[in-house]
Amino acid sequence: MAVGLRTAAGGSVAGIEETSLRALAKLEQVLPHRLRRRVTALHTHTVRVPHDQPGPTVDAGTLSVIGAACRDRERLRFDYVRHDGTADRRDVEPYRLVNWGRRWYLVAFDPARADWRTFRVDRITPRTPTGPRFTARELPGDVVDRVRHGVSSAAWRHRARVRVHAPAEVVADRINPAVGSVEPAGDAACLLHTGADRLETIAVWLGLLDLDFTVEDPPELADLLRTLAARYLRAAG
Repeated sequence: MAVGLRTAAGGSVAGIEETSLRALAKLEQVLPHRLRRRVTALHTHTVRVPHDQPGPTVDAGTLSVIGAACRDRERLRFDYVRHDGTADRRDVEPYRLVNWGRRWYLVAFDPARADWRTFRVDRITPRTPTGPRFTARELPGDVVDRVRHGVSSAAWRHRARVRVHAPAEVVADRINPAVGSVEPAGDAACLLHTGADRLETIAVWLGLLDLDFTVEDPPELADLLRTLAARYLRAAG
């Protein structure tokens, strides 16, 4: 518990750092001396290295509002900023919050679109009051799988379509489903639909495939690969 509180004090949820530190101080006062020394040693001799792409900070109040709406089965109204920077108003039936790595997602049913949707919580600004109660729906499939496949359409700043010169089943075995989706394109090729917040990240994923490929879109990714190829050639002498 003490280790978890220390982690939360430096986490990605805004508004809980001070609360976590207060709780940690009270907990450490009642810990046996031996355990307190172990916790302190772990903290003192651990170096926290930030991610290359720090995750966005999520407001604790927003998480609280969404969690309560899920619990009480109340329609949730909010303004949502899409990946292109534009915003629109949404009115959904919230189902679950999912914490995926450095990000939080809301899985909800959108009556206006008659389908399930995945939303990044850091892009949500709740509107009050919440809407009327609704009858809970059964989510088709697993909620984590829903987020895994929804991340690609909800979170990426850059999207890419890449023709990989290998069968679809070979490529699917080499990528995490959160990285993208694979579409067969004949017996010896497939299309990889992928994306990331940075083009450099896509370039790394493609290199890790250890397969020949051709970038079909966007042109900026192809330009980046040419730059990286020249740099690697220089590094190799």
